[in-house]
Amino acid sequence: MVVTGHFVDSDWVLQKRVLNFCNVPPPHTGVIIADALSKCFIDRGIENKVSSVTVDNASYNDMCIRRLREDFSLRKRLNIGENFFHVRCCAHILNLLVQDGLGQLGGVIDVVREWIKYLNNSESRLLEFAKIKKQLQLPSRKLILDCPTRWNSTYLMLASGLEFKDVFPRYADIDPRFHYVPTNFEWMKVEED
Repeated sequence: MVVTGHFVDSDWVLQKRVLNFCNVPPPHTGVIIADALSKCFIDRGIENKVSSVTVDNASYNDMCIRRLREDFSLRKRLNIGENFFHVRCCAHILNLLVQDGLGQLGGVIDVVREWIKYLNNSESRLLEFAKIKKQLQLPSRKLILDCPTRWNSTYLMLASGLEFKDVFPRYADIDPRFHYVPTNFEWMKVEED
């Protein structure tokens, strides 16, 4: 677990510092995470300066925040009150929304991902891909393989795959082991979404 501190300095400039890398072995319960955070706050001497904690939306984090809030409240350490102590991670919420939307695309994401992996595993396959691109007078850009946990990289992968959608069936004609050809309906869904 990485603990990052955000604060406003004397010049009113927002600062960000990594406070600690904590090894938190499973199980990841709220109590264990709260204890690790408390220890980090005490070790850094900031236990009286924490005004809010931002975590993702995992259920164990709700327990962690409850425990920290109770601890801070008992010791009269809540600087701006209990209501603002727990801040939900907006990036995590946005990612959940986008992942739900990407789920509407069905299997086309997996098909494009597997196609790119298949091509990238062989220099000869990449050369064949390049030949077909050249024949079709397509841009010389590369295919982008996503990191499935980062929605923006999935978007970039689909956008690059869409540029080369005419290559998929042509490549399948020359490689009998290639089974990763999205349907026209799947490409239409990618274009719309």
